Amino acid sequence: MTREFRRRINLILAIFPLLMALAMVLTPVCVYAEPDQEAEDLEAQRVARMSLPIQSDDYEEWPAGPHIGAEAAIVMDAGTGTILYEKNINEHLYPASVTKMLTALIAVENCDMDEMVTFSADAINSIDWRTDANLGISAGNSITMEQCLYGLLVGSANEVAYAIAEHVSGEGNIAGFAELMNKRAEELGCTDSHFVTPNGIHDPNHYTSAYDLALIAKAFYSHDNLSTMASTSTYHIPKSDTQPRDDMTVYAKSKLHEGKEYALEGLVGTKTGYTTEARQTLVTCAERNGLRLITVVMKEEAPYQYTDTHELMNYGFDNFTMVNLSENDNTYSIKNPIFYTTSSPFGKSETLIEMDKDAYILIPVNASFEDTESSIVFDNLGKEEYARIDYYLHGTYVGSACIVPTKPASRMFDFYPQTKYRSDYGDESDDVVIELGKILIIVLGITVILWVLFTIQYRIRAKMILKYGRGGRKSVKKSKKLTLKGMK
Repeated sequence: MTREFRRRINLILAIFPLLMALAMVLTPVCVYAEPDQEAEDLEAQRVARMSLPIQSDDYEEWPAGPHIGAEAAIVMDAGTGTILYEKNINEHLYPASVTKMLTALIAVENCDMDEMVTFSADAINSIDWRTDANLGISAGNSITMEQCLYGLLVGSANEVAYAIAEHVSGEGNIAGFAELMNKRAEELGCTDSHFVTPNGIHDPNHYTSAYDLALIAKAFYSHDNLSTMASTSTYHIPKSDTQPRDDMTVYAKSKLHEGKEYALEGLVGTKTGYTTEARQTLVTCAERNGLRLITVVMKEEAPYQYTDTHELMNYGFDNFTMVNLSENDNTYSIKNPIFYTTSSPFGKSETLIEMDKDAYILIPVNASFEDTESSIVFDNLGKEEYARIDYYLHGTYVGSACIVPTKPASRMFDFYPQTKYRSDYGDESDDVVIELGKILIIVLGITVILWVLFTIQYRIRAKMILKYGRGGRKSVKKSKKLTLKGMK
């Protein structure tokens, strides 16, 4: 018995190494990169991107821009759309959660803020609750559109984006909302974008560019309520009959807010984004001394999206200055014969059109207005815009001004006049411009005067009839003649 036991033990010991060797051969070996190694690789890529060319450095007599680790970046003037800094601004990249700015823009343009948004089961189940930012709301619950937008822009809640899309386009119709997104982006001038999701969760067919994001941000920050939401760091949604949770509070992820590590002077609003494929994205708007700038940073590593934004904002605010056009440009003055003035048939000569008094250009601080060139355009104008003057500094667009109707107090009753132009390239117009409002006022005045005269005459005649009868003065004269004849 002892010998048999020992024999079996020896057999097992002899076979065991062979079994272990066979197991090692047949078992797949997974090699995982060490976290430190991955971080080092990402940092090396970021440093390499710092040497990528900055296209705006090729502008003639233009300030050199900062070298940053983002793959693409832009600085745009929010008023004129002038590009102050560009680095790969047309490259197709993944936007991640900054997509939600377009979703919010469409919501504001199509919905009232007090509309109730109900969260479907599809909206709740559309995200990974373990990794995706969320509000924590339950299926069937409802909150207002305003509360949704705060949850979207402050908390970057992904199921909220889905619910907003369904509210606008219909339950389950995310594809329809994506069509709205692409249509609105095209209207804003975007040419390098294709949107698939309302929240920016990764999809290989969901992409945009730094330039397109700046155009979207320009429209986004033209809405005061969206600017307020994008500048809010904390927001609480109270308990209600349609939302039973009492602890629904969202916190902004951006570190540019006041009191945070990378607080930005003059912050108007900011939106962060991140996916493994997109890396860090950040869209920001700031205003200093009346100048409002937009920056976009794409494919960067944390926390450099914030330092990049600071560098870009400082570059824009420190190196460029605003020049009011109506105060500096006499080339297109209304006194210049390039435009006509008209006179009312019953009044003095009066100017019909003028340059927009708020229009400005943005030029480097070392440049002067005399260095600019301009051209006048009569096509693709907005409502009540009769012409547009585009300005360039050594071939680089720096802003524009529109020729618009004057609105003096004396014209409060006028109809909109038909204004005549004369350009250096076209023939003169012989249209007659008549201000109907003034003519009506004059006719009314004459009518009142005639009515007063008639009234005075009528009253005098009435008194004569009462005093002398219907014969009036003729009866008086006849009675006097008879009296004289009798005396004779």
